[in-house]
Amino acid sequence: MQIRETSIAGLVEIFPRVFQDDRGFFFESYNEELFKKLGLPTNFVQDNQSFSIKGVVRGLHFQNAPFAQGKLVRVISGRVLDVAVDIRPDSPTFGKHEVFELRSDINNMAYVPEGFAHGFVALEDSVFSYKCTNVYNKGAESGLLWNDPDLGIDWGVENPIVSEKDIILPTFKALFEKQF
Repeated sequence: MQIRETSIAGLVEIFPRVFQDDRGFFFESYNEELFKKLGLPTNFVQDNQSFSIKGVVRGLHFQNAPFAQGKLVRVISGRVLDVAVDIRPDSPTFGKHEVFELRSDINNMAYVPEGFAHGFVALEDSVFSYKCTNVYNKGAESGLLWNDPDLGIDWGVENPIVSEKDIILPTFKALFEKQF
């Protein structure tokens, strides 16, 4: 496995070693011993999977403490633009974001630590999978407006399909107004 560090501490892109031949391919999407060596979390307690048609935006979501979640995210089929926004008030990169293109043809993944809002847009029909370091708790769920102009995220799609729930999420400034 190879790790690509990003400009935001703790947020990394992961490239597994893929074994491929004329029959297909094989790779380890998770290996506890290897993750420990790489300094990545190893205690995942919940797996989630979704299917999204091309143009669907999901996010930007997070859970508040004590149910905050780190996520190991990947695409099983298709291609997505994956976005993580640093919402750790004491972080030097507070309010900054990083974008990954996760693709099933190269099997890359991203680890999104606790303290990040997370979302993605399906660039084609896609199956998205992620492991979580904490269980989902409805009372702890929160999020940021996906197209908040202050965040300046280029989602790379015209006429996105966004849920009613995600359209009414607060802006970054509205949610963290005490920080400004």
